[in-house]
Amino acid sequence: MVDWDIRPATRADLEPVVELRAVVMRPDLERLGRYDEHRVRQRLRDRFEPAHTWIIEVDGALAGCVALRPAEDAHWLEHFLLDPRLQGRGIGSAVLRELLGRCDRAGVPVRLNVLQGSPARRLYERFGFEPQSEDPVDVFMLRAPAPAGKP
Repeated sequence: MVDWDIRPATRADLEPVVELRAVVMRPDLERLGRYDEHRVRQRLRDRFEPAHTWIIEVDGALAGCVALRPAEDAHWLEHFLLDPRLQGRGIGSAVLRELLGRCDRAGVPVRLNVLQGSPARRLYERFGFEPQSEDPVDVFMLRAPAPAGKP
């Protein structure tokens, strides 16, 4: 596995993360006939909250980001992006394990939505996310907090 670090996001991270999102999301959005080079960037600009976002770094450079936004009944895992050149090397699993561990200790369920047909769905299912509903574009998933001592 690659050595990685996670740090709180700042406003200065917005545009680099916006560009990373455009690269990461493009294959799935094109497959679904939904890629729009402006919209893929603007959606993150409109929803970026540094207080709930972390930057993933490898060797001190931007490698990805993830947000965990508190909501009334659960936290929402959002904007989980990892540079395609670093995918499949255990970084995403390690980051997810760390964030879900925090939620488990707090007893908080986690929700997310993943694009239909995205390989990321398998990662989420390995971590206990279960589909709750879906539409032609998204699958909405929920993970209950793991009991103490169980990952």
